[in-house]
Amino acid sequence: MKNPKLAVSTAVSGLIALGLASTPLTASAADSEKCYGVAKAGKNDCQTNTSACAGTSTEDGQGDAWLFVPAGLCEKLVGGSLESKA
Repeated sequence: MKNPKLAVSTAVSGLIALGLASTPLTASAADSEKCYGVAKAGKNDCQTNTSACAGTSTEDGQGDAWLFVPAGLCEKLVGGSLESKA
């Protein structure tokens, strides 16, 4: 590359963009709650009783799969529960 300063600034910009892209844009944990039974298959936030990591629920509305939602929303959602159904 002919301009090393340009290469460095491009690399730094890319790292900053990557860091911002991986930062979740959700409410803080204090403003959210685990909502069971509303995740689509493969879209759960964390482990379930039957799987070890996020994104591994096997069916829509799986009773032990959960998502973080804003506090107070879960029980308004069809099928939503603050407790695991498994």
